[in-house]
Amino acid sequence: MFTESPARRALRRVVRAADSFAAPHGVDRYVEQVVPTWSSTEVRGRVVAVDRSAVGSTVLTIEPNGNWTGFRAGQYTQLSVEVDGVRHTRCYSMASAADGSKAFHLGIKAHPEGLVSQHLLAHATPGMVVGLTPAAGDFHLPDARPERTLLVSGGSGITPVLSMLRTLCAEGHAAPVTFLHYATSRDAMLFRDEIAELGRTFDNVSVVEVFDDGSGDLTGFLDEAHLHAADPQWSDADVFVCGPAPLMDSVRRHYDDAGSIDRFHQEAFTLPMFVGESGEAGGSVRFATSDLTVESDGRSLLDQAESAGLTPNSGCRMGICHTCTRSLTCGTVRDAVTSEVTTGPHSEDTGVEIRVCVSVPVGDVEIDL
Repeated sequence: MFTESPARRALRRVVRAADSFAAPHGVDRYVEQVVPTWSSTEVRGRVVAVDRSAVGSTVLTIEPNGNWTGFRAGQYTQLSVEVDGVRHTRCYSMASAADGSKAFHLGIKAHPEGLVSQHLLAHATPGMVVGLTPAAGDFHLPDARPERTLLVSGGSGITPVLSMLRTLCAEGHAAPVTFLHYATSRDAMLFRDEIAELGRTFDNVSVVEVFDDGSGDLTGFLDEAHLHAADPQWSDADVFVCGPAPLMDSVRRHYDDAGSIDRFHQEAFTLPMFVGESGEAGGSVRFATSDLTVESDGRSLLDQAESAGLTPNSGCRMGICHTCTRSLTCGTVRDAVTSEVTTGPHSEDTGVEIRVCVSVPVGDVEIDL
C-alpha cells in the first residue's frame, strides 16, 4: 500500500483546521486553482501518460494525490470526469501490481454506448486531472496466496486479473499461475506484450490466448476442454474470473460440476441484459417527485428514468457505488444482479432504499425520483 509521509499528513491536518476560516468554499477550492490535484480530503489524480496502442482502448497512467492509500490486487476505483460540463463517474480496476508504487494503470475499453470510455479514448491527455475514490471491492487476491491460481478474463475484464498476475510476479510467487484471456483479436488485447513477457520471464506462469478469429492458442468459447488445455489441474486451482456474463457463467458451471465452487471468484463490470420474466414487465413506473408516469418496458429504473428525460445522480451503473440510491415508496422490484425481490411499504410516509441502476420493476412501481 502507498504510504503518505508524516509531513504531508501534518500539512493536511493544518489545512483541514484552516477550512473554517476560508468560508464559504474551504481551503481546497483556493489551492486547487494553483495545484489541481490538491485536496485535504478528496482523492484526485493526474494523468501522466496515455496509451492507445490497443484497438478501441485507452490505458491511463495516473499519479494520485496524497489521499490515495493504495489498493489490493483486483480492486477498483471510481473515476470521475467532466463531459460537456456534467460530472460522470465510472468504476475501473487497477491493472498494475499492488506493490506500493504511487502511480497505477487503468485499462479502459471504449464501449459503443460508453459515454466516459468514449470520452477518454478521444480526449484523455497527459496533465488531465480526474476524480478518484479510495480503492474498493471484494474481488482481490487473498492474503494467503493460492497454491494454484487460474486467472480467466474476457475483453476489458483483463485489468483486475492482470493486477493479480503482476502482483504475484512482483512478489516472486513460485506456485503455478495460468492466465487465460479471451479477446476479439490480438490487436484488441490490452497489455498483450507485457503479459507475454511475464510468461517468458517466470517459469511458473503460463499464458493462454483465445481470439475470435482463431489466431490464438485455442479456438471457440470456454468449455471444459479449454480449462483442461490451460491447466490440466484446473479444478484444484483458485480461479479468478472477470469478463462478459456468459464467460463467467461458464467457468462457474464447470467449477460447480467439478465440486470446486468454493475456489470460484468473480467480478462483473457489466450488468447482464435483464428483461422482466413473463408477465413482470407490464405495469407503470411513477417517478413521484417529478410527477411523471411511464409504462414499464422491463429495463432498470435508471434506464427508464433517463429515457423519460430525467437526470438522476448515478455513478458506476452496476450497483456498486450506491450513488443512485432512491426510495421505493410502493411496488416491487427485482435486483438484476442478485435476482432478489424487494417490495416497498404501502405507507406514503416511508420507503425502502434501492439502487435504481440495478432495480427492475415488477408490475406497478412508485419511486421517489
